[in-house]
Amino acid sequence: MLLAIDVGNTNTVLGLYTPIPNPDPAAPQRFNPEPVANWRVTTPDARTAGSTTADEFGVLLRSLFESSNLALSAVTGICIASVVPPADGTLRDVCELYFNLRPIFIEPGVKTGLPVLTDNPNEVGADRIVNCVAAFERFHGPCIIVDMGTATTFDVVSAKGEFLGGAIAPGLGISADALFSKAARLPRIDVKKPAKVIGTGTVDNIQIGLYYGYIGLVDGILERMIAELETLHPGLKVETIGTGGLAGLIASGSKFLKNVDPHLTLTGVRLVYERNLERNHRQRRP
Repeated sequence: MLLAIDVGNTNTVLGLYTPIPNPDPAAPQRFNPEPVANWRVTTPDARTAGSTTADEFGVLLRSLFESSNLALSAVTGICIASVVPPADGTLRDVCELYFNLRPIFIEPGVKTGLPVLTDNPNEVGADRIVNCVAAFERFHGPCIIVDMGTATTFDVVSAKGEFLGGAIAPGLGISADALFSKAARLPRIDVKKPAKVIGTGTVDNIQIGLYYGYIGLVDGILERMIAELETLHPGLKVETIGTGGLAGLIASGSKFLKNVDPHLTLTGVRLVYERNLERNHRQRRP
């Protein structure tokens, strides 16, 4: 099986993919599109991620696998998209010590099939790259991806499957934390869709401001991006897709965010792994 790992600033998401049977042993390996198991764990703080030991993370992984009646030995390949460089060394050690595998990190030099047409392609995060790969594989046309994590990223893909650029905004969680930390009398609340827009209490006032305020942010940027992308591709429909923990909540009230895929990033990691199969065949250590 393939273990796909998405290391974000707040959460790390892991997914296991089973191979698609192929009678030709020489044919490139492909994997089923849906994970048979997936987990979300907290990413160590970037300041302490480097001090997290391989054994600590390895014990966690063993526990996750055992809870799903799976064995670590079933994993034959590992691919990682990480935006937390201090954690990369630990992850590499975990893969070698607990899986006897050399992981593929999605970084410059790894084949993605996605031309990056930005000022500095090397500064684009691996999560944004794989999101674009997965979205273009799904739509085969111009699309915009909204990933709602610690930050919210907007990524634009051309009709040819090129990453044109995008935007970055503070995540909804960051926005809420800033409000609570700077206003002593405001309570911390769960972000959810409010029952009305004119609030009569402090809690629903906050919920309305956060929920509809963030929808306004997302729709305001998407409306302008869609218009700009349509001028580049006259007559082609621009698809939009959201991913990340709060994507479903925001999409339910959005005019422009039409699709949601909670596994989009893991799908992109899987696709990049499949595109590097020649290297993957040499992944297992002797």
